[in-house]
Amino acid sequence: MGTTRTVWPPAERGRYGAAMPDYRDDLRLAHVLADAADAATMDRFKALDLKVDTKPDLTPVSEADKSAEELIRGHLQRARPRDAVLGEEYGVEGTGPRRWVIDPIDGTKNYVRGVPVWATLISLMEAGPDPAPRSSSFEGGGGRREGGYQPVVGVVSAPALGRRWWAAKGHGAFSGRSLSSATRLHVSRVSRMSDASFAYSSRGGWEERSLLDGFLDLTREVWRTRAYGDFWPYMMVAEGSVDICAEPELSLWDMAANAIIVTEAGGSFTGLDGRPGPHSGNAAASNGLLHDELLGYLNHRY
Repeated sequence: MGTTRTVWPPAERGRYGAAMPDYRDDLRLAHVLADAADAATMDRFKALDLKVDTKPDLTPVSEADKSAEELIRGHLQRARPRDAVLGEEYGVEGTGPRRWVIDPIDGTKNYVRGVPVWATLISLMEAGPDPAPRSSSFEGGGGRREGGYQPVVGVVSAPALGRRWWAAKGHGAFSGRSLSSATRLHVSRVSRMSDASFAYSSRGGWEERSLLDGFLDLTREVWRTRAYGDFWPYMMVAEGSVDICAEPELSLWDMAANAIIVTEAGGSFTGLDGRPGPHSGNAAASNGLLHDELLGYLNHRY
């Protein structure tokens, strides 16, 4: 698939002719944020004196995670002072209908070991109707239910791989080096599970949550399995090189950017419970054609 100049479609119009929100300025800002984060994280990648601590949940956090999130928050404070921010390292700040969600380094374990599969995830979420109302509390507070926020912009930047992916609501999903030179993404058209490529992070998480049987049944049914992990399987679903992926436990900052990119590429992104969006504490993503069957296996209905 060749590299092409990004051509933005005209702004969508609502039921009575009013223009729908246009997120292109927010997407441009998200690229600026990703550029700044890339410079900071690459500067410390493979550094011999990189400082790494252990968080209360026993996961690692590096000085690069913290400095990248601080950098992004500083940019947002200047550029979007009225918007709220939720980040993995420093929690939620501010309230309102717009909230930026940040994972400064998705794949910290890879980062600290010198494995280049890690990325900065940046998403803008806006208040809106919950696609499947249920009792749920937003991770950082702020007076609105988590499910009432939906991702409208997402950027996933993996500088050590030389890759970046992005999407804005109503404008499609793309990959490339810049907004002006990019390839539009489309999910695959694979329609049989026996022909599908399935990606996941690890087997242990499914076993810990008593979901291993359905997971193993799925791995036996598909054509190919690979444990790529973290952000990468979702980007591969959006690109059409992987057909289905899933993870049994995730936080909002792990999913928000991935969700809008997958859906704008024509795919489906839900929780394991089938609830659309990044609100279930876990994720299943697919090309759409295989989604019901994917959920069926993971919930051990087959």
